[in-house]
Formats: sequence, C-alpha cells, structure tokens
Amino acid sequence: MKFSIFFEMQISEPTRAREAQTFRDCLEQAVLADQLGYHCVWEVEHHGLYEYSHSSAPEIFLSFVAARTEKIRIGHGVTLLPYRYNHPIRIAERVATLDILSGGRVNWGSGKSASLVEQQAFESDIPALHDQWLEAMEMIPRMWSSDVFSHEGRFFKVPPTQIIPKPVQQPHPPMFAACTKPESAVAVGKLGLGALNFAFGNDEYLTQKVTEYKAAVATAQPVGRKKTDWFACTPATLVLDDDRKACAYGIRGARFFGESLGRYYLAGNRPTGRLDVPRDFISDADLDEAMAARNQPGTPVAAIVGDAEAAKETVARFVDIGVDELIMVMQMGTVPHELIMESLKTFAEKVMPHFA
Repeated sequence: MKFSIFFEMQISEPTRAREAQTFRDCLEQAVLADQLGYHCVWEVEHHGLYEYSHSSAPEIFLSFVAARTEKIRIGHGVTLLPYRYNHPIRIAERVATLDILSGGRVNWGSGKSASLVEQQAFESDIPALHDQWLEAMEMIPRMWSSDVFSHEGRFFKVPPTQIIPKPVQQPHPPMFAACTKPESAVAVGKLGLGALNFAFGNDEYLTQKVTEYKAAVATAQPVGRKKTDWFACTPATLVLDDDRKACAYGIRGARFFGESLGRYYLAGNRPTGRLDVPRDFISDADLDEAMAARNQPGTPVAAIVGDAEAAKETVARFVDIGVDELIMVMQMGTVPHELIMESLKTFAEKVMPHFA
C-alpha cells in the first residue's frame, strides 16, 4: 500500500488573500509530505469551480513542488485532455519537461471533466469528449517514443513534427486515468492505465470495482508503451491524536468536499458565486453517531477520520479490498492548514509504518 496526498485547492469563502495563502499552504504541505515519506503529490486541473477547486494551472504548482522536494513523486491527477482544454502536443511537452526537471518522478493522469462549467466555458463538443480524450491518449505515448511524430485522425492532424523534449522515464511516465463508475474502471483497465478513483461505497462495491479492473488490466492492450496496473482511491482524511476533534473537523471537511463536488458534477447546472453547501460542524449527537458507526460492517469505506487506531482499521479495509494506493484528501475547504500539517505528521508516524 502506498500513501499519497491530493490537492483540489479548496477554499471556503474565498478572498484573493485566502486564495493566495491556500497555494502557499499546499506547497508547505507537499514539502512536509516529502520529508515524511509519502509516495506522491497528486494535483487536479479544474477551471471555474469556485470554492471546490482553485487549481487551474497544476503544471506550475507541481513544478514548484518538484523544485522544493527530493523523493516524492509528482502526479498529474489529472490533466484535462480534450483539445479545447489542452492540445496533446502541449501536454506531451509539459509532462516531459516536468519529468526531466523532477529527475523522473512524474505520474501522468488524464481525464475529460464532467463539469458543465468547464465544458461550456471551453466550448467543448460534449458528445465527442470521450473520443477526443481517447485519440489524444493514443497520440501522446507515440510523441514520446517517436523521433518524428505525425498523425492523421478524426480530431487531430499533425504533419511530421519533432515533439521535444522527451521524458527521462523509460518508456515514459506511468499513465493513469480518472474513473468513477465500475464500467469506467474496466474501460481504463482495458487500456492498460492506472485507475484514479474517488472513494465511495461499501467494501463489497469497491471490491467488485477493484476485481473487475484487475481482470481488465490483466489482458489489456496498453494504449501506452507500458502497462500501469494500479488502483488508487481518494478518501477524505484527517487523523489526529484527538479522536473526536479529528472526526469533527474531518466529517465537516468531507461534507464540504462531497457536497461541493455534487453542485458542480451532479446538479446539472452551472453554479456561480458562493456555493449553497453546509459549512458548519455537525451536532454533537450526530457526531457521536458517526463516530460509533465507523468501520462497522456495511458502512461506506470513504473517509479516514479519527485517531491513529481508527485510521488503521479503515486503511486495513482498503488493503483487504486490494487498493494499491490511498491518495488522501486532507486539504478540504473547511479544514485549517495547521490541522492538515498535524494530520500529515500523525498519519505518517502512527499509521503508515503498520502498512509499509
């Protein structure tokens, strides 16, 4: 089991000053994660998702992380690949440059974005997004392996061109893709890509998803030059010595995270301005009930909140399910920076060693 961290760069009640401070805080968290032995820093790409994600230029943030760290891997989780967001040549160039400057530490994930905010802002051909993504996915590994690249496809026509620079990892950085539903995990597996998943559902649901992904990737015809057999989940996480405090702040943060996500991805509209989502702590009675329900049979395996002992129980469930990497969402919009730093330390010192 590998343990990583995930940044949306969430901000509840943003101001320009809070936004700028969030970027500085996330960099500090990434540097600490490197020092503590975490596996990877994963960063999203989103545009216009106010409060939910202010990470619109991940290549710049990850470059700062690479310059300030030594061992931790640098993960695009994910770049938006349909060409209205990013032309595949530009993605190939940027990922290769980051791989060179980081000393071969890049993991590259890609996705399409299911948010109407982004799709319409970039004037995307929504029905064609999947096919655009797939064609670009087939192109980029060839760009990294060809001295002179050319392509004639449905969406892209590239005359003979030298795509430079080339990544230092051979044959190229590990390739991943975002997936949510079981069928999308299977589709990703068939392409030989690592699977980046939000964590939700109970043990049986997630076990089925992992099992079906593993079966698909075992017989994959890789879209890249090398198969990435890797299933990762992104649980909301806050682990402190004070069990009740960790649950109070962690559940509050996870609720902000989940309901903000729902406003942009499930509501079927394009919200602007302050999101209509709860930001308060849950009541003491509800907190008692939530704490008592943790890790009970049939409960969702979606969040790691509490003290180290409770966290070990939850992580053990992910291990038994067969998850390869936990990409922990500690940076949630209502969780103070100081508690995130404390959680990074507590988890690294009191939970990670039990699963190393």
